[in-house]
Order: sequence, then C-alpha cells, then structure tokens
Amino acid sequence: MNLQAELQKTKEEFSGQIPEEVSQIMQSATETLIQSGIVQTCLKEGDKMPAFSLPNARNEIVSSDKLLKEGPLVINFYRGGWCPYCSLELKAFQDILPEITKLGAQLVAISPNLPDKSLSSIQKDALSFQVLSDLQNKVARQFGLVYTLDAKLQPLYKQMGIDLSEFNGDESYELPLPATYVVDSDGIIKLAFADVDYTKRLEPDKVIDMLNELKDLS
Repeated sequence: MNLQAELQKTKEEFSGQIPEEVSQIMQSATETLIQSGIVQTCLKEGDKMPAFSLPNARNEIVSSDKLLKEGPLVINFYRGGWCPYCSLELKAFQDILPEITKLGAQLVAISPNLPDKSLSSIQKDALSFQVLSDLQNKVARQFGLVYTLDAKLQPLYKQMGIDLSEFNGDESYELPLPATYVVDSDGIIKLAFADVDYTKRLEPDKVIDMLNELKDLS
C-alpha cells in the first residue's frame, strides 16, 4: 500500500466536495501553522522520549517504560477517529503490524480522543495494536506537537459534523500534529516525522527500515 497515494486520492475527493472559500480558509490555517515554526520545535532524532502512562480503549493503563523493556517502540500520534486521513494511516500501520512484531517492536497510536471514541476507532478499522487516549494532549505537548485549531476552522468542523468537544471531552480545540516516532529500547528517538499538513504522513515502510537498522545493531 502506498499510503501517500491513498491520502492524496482522499484529499482530491474532499477538495472536490467543498466550496472554494472553505478550501481557502483551510489553506490559510495550514500556512499560519507553518509560520508558527511548530515543526522545528517538536522532538527530533536523538532526543529522549518523554515517559508516559495512558489509558487504552478499555481504560487499562499502558506504560511506555514497560513497553520499552520488550524492545523498540513505534508511536503514532493522530488527530482522532473522525479524521479520514488518520484512519487511512492507522489501517496502513495495521497492515505492517506483523512485520513490526517480527522485528521485536511494538506499536501504539495516541490521540486526544476519549477512550470510548478510541474503542470506536478500533472496532471500525479492525485495529489490533494499542490505541491510547491522551486527554488534554498532555503527552503530545511534551513532544511539542500541540496546536489550537484555527478559530475560522472551528465552526466549519462543526458544520461538517466533527464535534471535537464530543470526541475529546473538552472545549480547547487543541490537536496534535500527525507524527510518527521510532524509539529504541533506551528511549532515544531514532526516527521522527511530523508535518503541519495533515494530509501528509510517513510511509510505513520507513518505519520498517528503521526497525531493521535497530535489529542489525542489537
């Protein structure tokens, strides 16, 4: 699966369904986010990953320290179950999960969604890896990924049936940049990807390449 090709297809289909003025507002919001410099300040390769303990979809606490004792960790930050681009990405990671596991690593996906909304994502997309709830984006904030949805976009999202307060349980309109990290068993980030354009994601085969490199070094 070529993830970016699928994302581009979805983007083109969506772009053909919305008015030009809405498209311009979205483009302007992306440009503002670029100018904020957020990508330059989020965690990069060589940084130490902040430890976390987060609830999964069944409200069981999952600890990064415990996960790292078993090997490398792949972390995917996504905006929420309401985002079609995120769903495509999560499905792409599900496809390579056997390879991730074979290489001795584990995969977790993290969003600000409430646990019951995360459970809906698992059921809808048939995911078999841990999907964690980062309420109020506390962990994403430590990674430097958090931003507030542009004020002009907030009512547009509601018009499209996306009520972030319902998904996230707060009125902050804060979201994480979509991002993927590969962390070695010592908690050091070996691969980092984040982009202000939520239609762009890391190709999953890049994750496999990095896990193979870590395997060769072990």
